[in-house]
Amino acid sequence: MKKSKLQFIKSTAVPLPEENIDTDQIIPARFLKATTREGFGDNLFRDWRYDRDTGEPNPEFVLNNPRYSGEILIAGHNFGCGSSREHAAWALVDYGFKVVISSFFADIFKNNALNNSLLPLQVPQDLLKQLIEAVQSNPQLQIEVDVDKQLLAVPELGIEYQFELNPYKKMCLLNGYDDVDYLLSL
Repeated sequence: MKKSKLQFIKSTAVPLPEENIDTDQIIPARFLKATTREGFGDNLFRDWRYDRDTGEPNPEFVLNNPRYSGEILIAGHNFGCGSSREHAAWALVDYGFKVVISSFFADIFKNNALNNSLLPLQVPQDLLKQLIEAVQSNPQLQIEVDVDKQLLAVPELGIEYQFELNPYKKMCLLNGYDDVDYLLSL
């Protein structure tokens, strides 16, 4: 899977306010047999998205709700905790997400996300709550993320938030580099 440049995203968002979402919930261990990055999006949040017995979509789960779509996932506090599987980032990217917003990310998940052109955007808890509630009440709300300016904006709500981003990882995101691509670019 070619990593794409991540420069500016303007998108609707999917609200998933659950806290402590671990990597096994993001991509269950039974789906980790593949060694390439493609196809993991089909099993993103598999045990929440589908009934285990029938395999039918769970209409109560947000990814099965046609009201919500977009390239931004807004998740509860402590996203990506648990085991250090890179497959969690692969699944989110393969599904179509480019940004995950939360008030806290597990360090290993955060690094895996950045290495796979997925921006883990950390915001204060009160802003996270405001974003989740705003998207739940207006699924068409547009959220803007400018990686170069390190700016999260929701113009309709007058929100602008300057986020932190490691300068090296920022350069990699802007150019679509992983660590090897960066070395080859020198």
